[in-house]
Amino acid sequence: MKAPSKLVGRWLMRSFTRVAQKTARAARKKVLQVAKQRVKQLVQERVKQSAVESALRGGGRFVAGSVLGVRGIRRYRLYLPPGAREGTREGALLPLLVMLHGCDQDAASFAAVTRMNRVAEREHFAVLYPEQDRLSNPLGCWHWFDLDSGRAQAEADSILQAIDHVCALHPLNTSAVALAGLSAGASLAALLAVAHPARFCAVAMHSGVPPGAAHSAAGALRAMRGKGRSVQLPPIAAAALASASTAASVAQSGPVWPPLLVLHGSRDSVVAPSNGRDTALRWAQACEAVAQPARREQRGNRYAACVTDFKRGARTLVTLVEIEGLGHAWSGGPARQRYADANGPDASRRVWRFVAQQLGPALARSGGLVRQQP
Repeated sequence: MKAPSKLVGRWLMRSFTRVAQKTARAARKKVLQVAKQRVKQLVQERVKQSAVESALRGGGRFVAGSVLGVRGIRRYRLYLPPGAREGTREGALLPLLVMLHGCDQDAASFAAVTRMNRVAEREHFAVLYPEQDRLSNPLGCWHWFDLDSGRAQAEADSILQAIDHVCALHPLNTSAVALAGLSAGASLAALLAVAHPARFCAVAMHSGVPPGAAHSAAGALRAMRGKGRSVQLPPIAAAALASASTAASVAQSGPVWPPLLVLHGSRDSVVAPSNGRDTALRWAQACEAVAQPARREQRGNRYAACVTDFKRGARTLVTLVEIEGLGHAWSGGPARQRYADANGPDASRRVWRFVAQQLGPALARSGGLVRQQP
């Protein structure tokens, strides 16, 4: 019979070995987890870098910047086409298109999805992509609905600060600034235009919600389903009235709302298609614009679209583009990008074409350039 001390020693040795093996396995598992997280991080960084490279393809500069406001720092990316002189306001001034991304996007990925920089290079205008801070919203969503707390207004004000900031640093025309956005970005664009209509020459909403349709997170979900508040826009905003020289001039020219382009997919399961129609109708009513007969457009094998113009006199003040078969995605975007559908008509070209029409024939003839006033 073995001595008790030897049995105890062997038992301790086996226990120690098991503990050591278990510890080693746990350590290996932890190392693998850390390695996987690092690989995932590197892949995400590479995807983001690829998005930047894709957005930049063709020339120009895609510069990163930030502006400090009352509520913190607002980061952005600014695209300047070839020939734009950075850091100077001498010579020609460029129109500026402000692009507001949707949820689960940032400035670089939205530039890649829309390929708006390519349009800007060809037509010679600048593009500003403000970016939502992930600390403010983990999904990168704008708080377009948070009106009761004032958060929506604060974010809108930070966009204005970014616009003023880049216009002060670069050769940009403050009288030729337009807004465009996708989903949450479209909803914030509409809110910004309603709050400051005199600041913008045009607005384009892709898959957004009418301004004022929600005042809280719960209300936002209802509004996205097409069951939001019914809010009529006033015929003349106080800010626009204050910017006019006289009340008589406002009465003669009509409501001072920036012209609106609405694009929405018929198969959008995130933001109900009725939101697009509702936005167009509300805006047209405020502009005293009358609906014209709808027309059907289709190019090749791309999705067809039903287009309705709302006119006041000879001028088109609202255009509604309902795209058949399109879901919650930027129409005409690259096939490999999330929130893009390559089978749809090119929304980016349509947005700029609409904006250019509002800038006037002289601006269109000059290729998007505006000569600095003496």
